[in-house]
Amino acid sequence: MKGYVVQGAAVRKLCGLGFMAVMFSPLAMAQNLDVAANSLMRLPGNSTVVELQELNVAEYGTLLIPANLVELKIGHLHLGHEARIAVVPHSEELRLTIQQADLEPGSQILARGAPGTFEKPPLPARNLTLQIQALQGAELSVDARGGSGTPGYAGLDGAEGDPAGCTWGSATRGYNGDNGADGHDGSAGALVRLQLPASYPAEQIKVRVDGGAGGLGGAGGKAGAGGAGKGCLVYHADSGKAGRAGVAGQPGRQGPAGQVVVQRY
Repeated sequence: MKGYVVQGAAVRKLCGLGFMAVMFSPLAMAQNLDVAANSLMRLPGNSTVVELQELNVAEYGTLLIPANLVELKIGHLHLGHEARIAVVPHSEELRLTIQQADLEPGSQILARGAPGTFEKPPLPARNLTLQIQALQGAELSVDARGGSGTPGYAGLDGAEGDPAGCTWGSATRGYNGDNGADGHDGSAGALVRLQLPASYPAEQIKVRVDGGAGGLGGAGGKAGAGGAGKGCLVYHADSGKAGRAGVAGQPGRQGPAGQVVVQRY
C-alpha cells in the first residue's frame, strides 16, 4: 500500500487478510492522500480503479499514475503551485473523475508519451477522459503530447591512411567516415476528452496534443586522416590526403497530432 495515507476509524478496523483483500482488489479506496512539496509519490499498481475522497499535491509535488490504473475518482483535488499529476503511458484510456478541483498557477496534468531510445521505440501519449464537476483555478493545463522519436545512430569514423615508407612509397589517403542514420518518427498525441462546467472560461483551457518530435539524425563519421609522410635518404614521401566526413542523417518526422473534445455541463 505504498503511496497511500489512509485515515478513519472504519478503515483502521481492517486488519490481517481483510486489509490485504481491500488493497489488492480491483477497486482500492482511501480517504485522503497527501503529496508533500518537492516530492514524488507513485500510486500503488495493485488496483485498476482507485477512489480518493481528497487528494492534495503540494507545490512542486508530483503524483505518478501507474500504467495499469484505468480509473481514478477524486472527491476533492487540490494541486498546488507547479504541482503535477503525471500519467504513465499505456494503450488503455485513463478515466479521471473529479467532483471539485482547485488548481493553483502552474499546476498541470501530464499524459505525455515516452521518448524513444536505442532499445525501445517511442510510446504515444495516453488517451484521457477528464471529468470535473466544479472547477476553480486560473488555468486548466493538460499536456498529452507524443513521445519524441529515437535518434539515428552516428556514423563510424574513417580509419587513418597507411604511412609512407622509403621502400613502398607514398602514404595512402584516409578512409571516409560513414553517414549517420536517419532519426525515427515521433509518436502520436492523445485523444483528450474534457467534460467541464459551462461556467469555466474556454480561454483558460490549455491542452496540448501535438505529435512527438522526430528523432535527430545521427552525426556523420569523422574523416580519417591521411597517412603520415616520411623523409627518406633519396626522396621525401608526402603525407596522404584526409578522407571525407560522413553526412549527417535526416531527422525523423513529427508524430500525428491527437484530438481534443470538450463537453460542457
